[in-house]
Amino acid sequence: MERMISQQKRGPHSTPGVGGFLIVFYEGRNFQGRHWECSSDCMDTFRHFNYCNSLRVSGGHCVLYEKPHYMGYQYILSPGEYPDYHWWMGFNNCIRSCQMFPPYRGSYRMRIYNRPDMMGHSMEFMDDCPNVYDRFRYRDIFSCNIMEGYWIFYEHPNYRGRQYFLRPGEYRACGDWGCHNPMVGSFRRMRTLM
Repeated sequence: MERMISQQKRGPHSTPGVGGFLIVFYEGRNFQGRHWECSSDCMDTFRHFNYCNSLRVSGGHCVLYEKPHYMGYQYILSPGEYPDYHWWMGFNNCIRSCQMFPPYRGSYRMRIYNRPDMMGHSMEFMDDCPNVYDRFRYRDIFSCNIMEGYWIFYEHPNYRGRQYFLRPGEYRACGDWGCHNPMVGSFRRMRTLM
């Protein structure tokens, strides 16, 4: 169900594809210009569009990546409309891969550590944290164990800066979630309403 379509053939509000997921990528701002509908994970979007200046997400969450094969800056989006790449805290209009995730309504639980390999001081969380230092007393998170739910780490307090998506599993070093710097300023649960 991946195809480039002209806006004249379909209305601006497309319906979700198989599984209820749909992302519509637009080359222009405010949902203008050529666009492409995607209803599944895509390792390389380059063949479908040159750049992305606006998009619509429906049916679940998605993680957009600046580079192919789920690499580079990450942008985690909940269902909604994003008329400009600044609305998803984008550094530029380059989106080269994407993954989709169904809404999660279960429990959330994770343990963070101030040393690699899940060593050192640790603390368990089941809720959002707008300022890691205020609660954990460490600015660096070198490893973590996501036991339940999907989580988003942010580079700065109050959910700002670079974003990192974490699904359940063990992350023995900060590079395991795609960052080179262990500084995490805040984190929150990836919920249907964020």
